[in-house]
Amino acid sequence: MVDLRDILFDSLYEYARQDDKIVFLTADADAFALKKFKRDFPDRFFNMGVAEQNAILVATGLAIGGFKPYIYSITSFMTMRCYEQIKVNICSMNLPITLIGLGAGFSFSFDGPTHHAINDIAIMRTLPEMTILNTSDAFTTKECVKLSYNLKAPAFIRLDKGIYPDYDFTLHLDGFNVIKNLSKVNVISTGTMVHSCVEALEGLKIGLVDMYKIKPYSKGILSDIINLSNKIVVVEENVKYGALSTTILEYMSEIGVFKPIIKIALEDKQFFGYADRKWLHEKYGLDINSLREKFINVLSEV
Repeated sequence: MVDLRDILFDSLYEYARQDDKIVFLTADADAFALKKFKRDFPDRFFNMGVAEQNAILVATGLAIGGFKPYIYSITSFMTMRCYEQIKVNICSMNLPITLIGLGAGFSFSFDGPTHHAINDIAIMRTLPEMTILNTSDAFTTKECVKLSYNLKAPAFIRLDKGIYPDYDFTLHLDGFNVIKNLSKVNVISTGTMVHSCVEALEGLKIGLVDMYKIKPYSKGILSDIINLSNKIVVVEENVKYGALSTTILEYMSEIGVFKPIIKIALEDKQFFGYADRKWLHEKYGLDINSLREKFINVLSEV
């Protein structure tokens, strides 16, 4: 039981031991496992301070010079404050820079609307060159590091904070983990909301898939999931427009196959509140009891 941040940075450390082209830039964000990286690779660790846009510019120069930079900052600041720099400096030149966004969804719940990362997937999906990866447990976190390392293009890793158990999956595919065998009704989720779905689905004959590679995704695998489903439920800790459910709806339109899809996500509005994450989930219908009630209702309609 290890914090997802430490799992990611321990994994990245192992790659950095073998590859001296890996450099790490942080915008004053920290994690316990980073101390080892800083100690053993002091010439490849840079704290840029609370200056995310400058971190993007410095990483651009390093990437042009042949290095493989990883930038670590709070998700909302990384994606929204730095969007222009990411678009122009990183993506327009298709540079191998990985953005590690800390604090998916409401994980910085007490810090309020400036820290809520509920629009970032929608924003980053508009960049054609960007790969989007979403961690949910130790396995997917290590997979996301591996995918980003092997990629010669921009990547964005959404990193939650906290300790989450590993879940068993019956099938590991390209960017998809099938956690509960597919059935007539199937849930597609991403990030740490997958853990809430596992609990809420206990005893229900509903399949569950963790889609941790949001862009680009395997069209063949997503087609199989859609074709096997009578109904699809998408659960995400994001606004309901532009993120995971929109991705799936767009693909259905592309292939001309339409299945009923139920979105369980945040409403299309500003979220100015701050409180305990569990309390916010209860308020907005993302807690385990609310999810289970919605899943049972969907089953009753099949």
